[in-house]
Order: sequence, then structure tokens, then C-alpha cells
Amino acid sequence: MAVSELVYRSSAGRWVIAVTVLGSALGFLDATVVNVALPAIGEDLGARTAGLQWVLTGYLLTLSSFILVGGAYADRFGRRRVFMIGTAWFTLASVGCALAPTVPVLVAARLLQGVGAALVTPGSLAIIESSFRRSDRSRAIGAWAGLSGVGAAAGPLVGGVLVDAGSWRWVFALNVPIGAAVLLVAARHVPESRDPDAASGLDVPGALLTVVGLGGLTYAVIAAGAGQTAVALAAGAAAVVALGAFVVREHRAASPMLPMALFRVRRFTAANLITFAVYGALGGVMFLLVVYLQVVLGCSALVAGALTVPVTLAVLVLSPTMGTVSERWGPRLPLVVGPSLVAAGTLLLSRLTPQSSPAGGVLPGVLVFGLGLGVTVTPVTSTALASVSERHSGVASGINNATARLASLLVVAALPGAAGLGGDGLEDPVALAAGFGTAMVLAAVLAAAGAVLAAVRIGPEPRQVEQAG
Repeated sequence: MAVSELVYRSSAGRWVIAVTVLGSALGFLDATVVNVALPAIGEDLGARTAGLQWVLTGYLLTLSSFILVGGAYADRFGRRRVFMIGTAWFTLASVGCALAPTVPVLVAARLLQGVGAALVTPGSLAIIESSFRRSDRSRAIGAWAGLSGVGAAAGPLVGGVLVDAGSWRWVFALNVPIGAAVLLVAARHVPESRDPDAASGLDVPGALLTVVGLGGLTYAVIAAGAGQTAVALAAGAAAVVALGAFVVREHRAASPMLPMALFRVRRFTAANLITFAVYGALGGVMFLLVVYLQVVLGCSALVAGALTVPVTLAVLVLSPTMGTVSERWGPRLPLVVGPSLVAAGTLLLSRLTPQSSPAGGVLPGVLVFGLGLGVTVTPVTSTALASVSERHSGVASGINNATARLASLLVVAALPGAAGLGGDGLEDPVALAAGFGTAMVLAAVLAAAGAVLAAVRIGPEPRQVEQAG
């Protein structure tokens, strides 16, 4: 069957959705599964708060930095090819994580993992966008978003099971058989596609400037939270220079990694800003909540992970339905309601105290938070992709995924310091109990900003109305 003609309910269509979901779930899962393993990693390897932050942000850093490269390369060299290369890379890096003897080695392996995930994630969504017939794309994207979102939301539960059953190292070892299965199925069932008009040149300076800029920004935020003012200012200044140079480079490059013209499309820019707000809140909540449950409330890793299951279920159940709702009625209403519910759930979590019960105190906030996420994920993703032409699907997917990962990266790096949890704050039950509420309020404000953006920047009309070619 030719590219752009796959039918959603066909056997071929199901295989493509299955393999792209499984591949992208590797990257989504590893962005969150490590959260619940952080106390065990800290105890085993002697890591302090800054080191634990880098275990998370190191992965998000390279994922955010290279995901635009992954999207552009997928369009140019073949979406299936880049998807499979990224899967193999990610799987090998996971072996390094599982065997890491020290925190620096673990962080280095996580950096490599992020590069592999950056090749997999945009390619998976671009494969769907370019393979399915237009009338079925919204439902296919809804299935992808829902099932892939489960990978992110289920991370704490999976991590809890593995940590309690054996070791934090199993969290990374799990990726090896999954990666091997993805490669086998992709080689047989995924059609190849590419942008025939894509330039052949590689934007190496653009990629390097992105890494330096985002790396400097991340280091600056973490250093500021740890009270290292001089280091934070130096790293921040380097980041500003590099990111400024990146913008100039992308305007002038013959084959830019990031076509700046895409941001002249109102809906595309608005969808990515909403993505930043919601996924920033998601990253901050998932990072701190599972640590709070273990350090302050004394839950096991398994119980802490299990308490996030409602988020997984809500995303799984609502995402496919919201694809149909967005297609029929337009994305504006769900993109106002969804982030508003995320903000409301986060505010409920801000009221937790050391005396809160794991079920009665935690579950109401988690339930509302999960409903909001389930309402949001598909409309925001489909709106971003539908705003640009099909031939730019890889780049558009890369930008949207980069926005989500960058949001998590910056919020995870900044939130502990902003809430007074720098130093050993994540390991001190008293300090964590005092700062957790502030952190949740800040995350709720970020999610609420997404709802406001949707209200003023997303029109009420159905999604296929505004495109950049």
C-alpha cells in the first residue's frame, strides 16, 4: 500500500501504529520511569540532589537538543531509517545505564540515551502523519498520543515495580528486549517515506549551537538553585549567546534545521506554547510527587508508582476520543478545559502534608490532573501537525516534541531551587514537606497559562484550516 494511503482499521495500519507507539514509548517511558528510582539511585551511588537532577535533565537535554535534528533527518533520509537507527542507539545506551558504576557514568549514558530518543520520537509521529490517508490521521494520531502518553504516565508505576522487585538497574535493562522487538517489527511492517524536496545539506552548526545553548541554560538553572550564582551567570550568558547565534544561523542557512517560517503560522506557534506549559507542569509534578511520596509519606517505590496509575488510565481512555472531538468541533475547547484541569489537579496536590494518606490525600489531585492531561494530549499534538504541510511532518513533529522535552527539562531543573529545595532538599523530609506545596503552585500557574493561551490564540474552527507549506 502506498504511503499516505494506510487505513486506520486495516491490519497494516495497526502494525504501523503498534511499532511507532512502542518505539516512542521507549523515549517517553525513560523520561519518567527514572523518577521513582531516584531515591534508590541516590542511595546506591551516593548522589546528591544536583546529581539526581542531572540523571533526569541529562537525558532531557540531549533529547531536546537533537530532536530537531532527528525530525529534519527523518524527512531527508527516510523516516523509517532514522527511526530504526535511533532505536538501536537508544537500546545500546540503555545497556550503559544499566551497568553504570558511578553517577558521572550514568549521566554520560543518559546523555547518549537522549540522542537515540531524539531520532526515534519525531520519526514515529512523522511516519503516522505521512503514512495514513488524511481522513484517518486524526484517529491515528489520537491512538499514538494516547498509547505513547501512557508510556510517560506509566513510568513511575513501572519503575516502582522494577525497583522493589530487584534494582534500579532493571529500569534500564527493560529497554533492551523492547528495543529489539521494535527493530524487528519496523523492518517488516513500516513503509519508508521522506520529503523529496528536502535539502541534502546538514545543519551541523545549528545542531551544535542548540546543544551549547540548551546545555548552558540547564546548567545555569541547576547552579542557581544550588546557590552557585557566579557559575549560573556564566552558564546563562553562554546560553544566551549560543541561542541567539542559533536564531541568526537558522535565518541564514541554506538548509536550516529549524525552518523559522513555521513559526509565522499562528496555530502552530500557539500549539507549541501550550505544549510547553502543559508538559512543563507534567514534568515538574511527576518529578517531585513520586519523591515526596517516598521521602515524606514513607511509601514504597511500588506504592508511589501505583498512585500515578489514574494518570495513565485517563490518557489511555481519553486520547483517542479527544482526537475525534478535536476533528469535529475544533481544538479550542479541549485546549482550554484540559490545561485548566491539569492546573486544578496540581493545586489539589499542593495541599498535601506529612499527615496526608496516600489514597485519600493524593488520589483526588492525581485524578483531576490525569483527566486534564487526557483531554489535552491529542488536540495539542494534532493541531501542531495539522498546521503545516505534510512534507514538513518530521520537522513539525520534532519541534513539538522538542518543546515538550525542553519544558520538562527546564522545569525539572528550575523547580527545586524555586521552591527552596536546592542542596539536599530532595533527601530531607522536613525541607521537602515545606517546599512541595510551593512547587505545585508554580506548576499549576504554568498549566493555567496554557489554558489562557488556548483561549486567546486558538480559533474555534476545526483543525485543518491554516498551514505553512
